[in-house]
Amino acid sequence: MMTTRDGRGSREGLAPGDDVTGGGSEAAPTMLRQDSNDDTEDVSLFDADEEVSTRSKKSKIRHPVASFFHLFFRVSAIVVYLLCELISSSFIACMVSIILLLSCDFWAVKNVTGRLMVGLRWWNQVDDDGRSHWVFEARKASTQGKKVSSEAESRIFWLGLVTCPVIWVIFAFSALFSFKVKWLAVVTMGVVLQGANLYGYIKCKVGRRTNLTSMATSYLGRQFLRQTVIKDDQAES
Repeated sequence: MMTTRDGRGSREGLAPGDDVTGGGSEAAPTMLRQDSNDDTEDVSLFDADEEVSTRSKKSKIRHPVASFFHLFFRVSAIVVYLLCELISSSFIACMVSIILLLSCDFWAVKNVTGRLMVGLRWWNQVDDDGRSHWVFEARKASTQGKKVSSEAESRIFWLGLVTCPVIWVIFAFSALFSFKVKWLAVVTMGVVLQGANLYGYIKCKVGRRTNLTSMATSYLGRQFLRQTVIKDDQAES
């Protein structure tokens, strides 16, 4: 049977490629809208995957062994100092254990973890004339713009480097005010060894030719000058 123009006839005589919408064109735009929605969703999901992968790369720890030993020796020395009376009744054994842990920490942080985790190192060298020189170096970034270290490693390094010397300073005041003279030498050793690493790496960070005292003086001078200018402007207005 043939179909009429108004589309009310039977469809049995239509060919496979004939139009069956009766002149309407609503189906095709509907398909286009669905395709565009699917494309938009695919793009957003792809961008989210890229953001997740970028964040994971920034927070990835590249040197897990160095990161572990960066905190292991210094935290162990603090734990042994706090629990020495429960671990052993011998003061000599506790003192030797703490000093060994502090010495291992000083060597590991100075020679290994600082170089691997943040690309910094410092050391002392003697020239041909017999003069001693302190050298502070910072590794340059690569030509491709890649960072020397990851954010996670840098955060672990500086957190352990700054926090532990502060704890030993607290121990020193505690031993001094509680009249524990025998422990004063141990905590002084902790302050000196870990404070030396902290000072050395700060020098590496801010620049090996920069004097920390002059930096602080110039900063205070700039702040004082800024406050003076602000007060003058307020007085004129």
